[in-house]
Amino acid sequence: MDLVNFSIQLLNSVQYGLLLFMLAAGLTLIFGIMGVVNLAHGSFYMLGAFLAWSLSGLLGSFTLAIIVGTVLSVVFGLLLEKLLFKHFYHRDHLDQVLLTFGLIYVFEELRSMVWGDDVHGVQIPEALSASIALTDTLSYPVYRLFMSGVCLLLALALYLLISKTRLGMKIRAGAFNHEMTEALGVNISLIHAVVFALGVGLAAIAGMIAAPISSVYPNMGSQVLIMCFVVVVIGGIGSVRGALIAALLVGLVDTFGKVLLPQVSGMLVYVLMAAVLLYKPEGLFKQ
Repeated sequence: MDLVNFSIQLLNSVQYGLLLFMLAAGLTLIFGIMGVVNLAHGSFYMLGAFLAWSLSGLLGSFTLAIIVGTVLSVVFGLLLEKLLFKHFYHRDHLDQVLLTFGLIYVFEELRSMVWGDDVHGVQIPEALSASIALTDTLSYPVYRLFMSGVCLLLALALYLLISKTRLGMKIRAGAFNHEMTEALGVNISLIHAVVFALGVGLAAIAGMIAAPISSVYPNMGSQVLIMCFVVVVIGGIGSVRGALIAALLVGLVDTFGKVLLPQVSGMLVYVLMAAVLLYKPEGLFKQ
């Protein structure tokens, strides 16, 4: 593999890893802070993709579709938390698994009723449709760089929110000791609603920005869900920093594995997870 091809695969792995982080960050926050095992998290990724397709056609602008889709996703997350998830915080994990597993089928049926079962494509915005020439025969799409940039900005914003704001302090306190935080007067119910809506919003944004390069199709959320759980387990449940590092590691292993070891590429990510858990059963970073 020459330097140019190596650089292309490195960029692809970083872009994939950052996209995984967008999904896994919401998942690890919801589980680490609220204690909810949410198997339906991949459905929010699918929701974002279908919103990007329908809203971009309706509004005539991919940028507007992302903005409106993000708002709708956050509102949907708030409603879902208030009407359903808040009643399962103190229930057994088995109840949560059964609930969220059932929601996967509910969301798939709703998707089928609203958008149908066809595969759709989302047009890349004209301003981002160019490619950067690397050699006479190889180039790299500008849109993939845009995806990486958006994910990096959101990762930075999430870090600042969790680490530097009063709301972030309350979120961290709630994750560390739920009962004591509530006893000190923090509205933990509001914190839960905000965290859940944030997780839904991040997953939906990931689906929206990925739609132009991955297409929009039924059951697309289930394919990314397992990889998200792998990232959360490797990084450490509840750790946003761990999710970022684990997502980048998974991106590197998966991308270069498909290029260098295609015969066993499907198992390399799980070998990585097993190796990490063998030496650090709690993951790379504790909550």
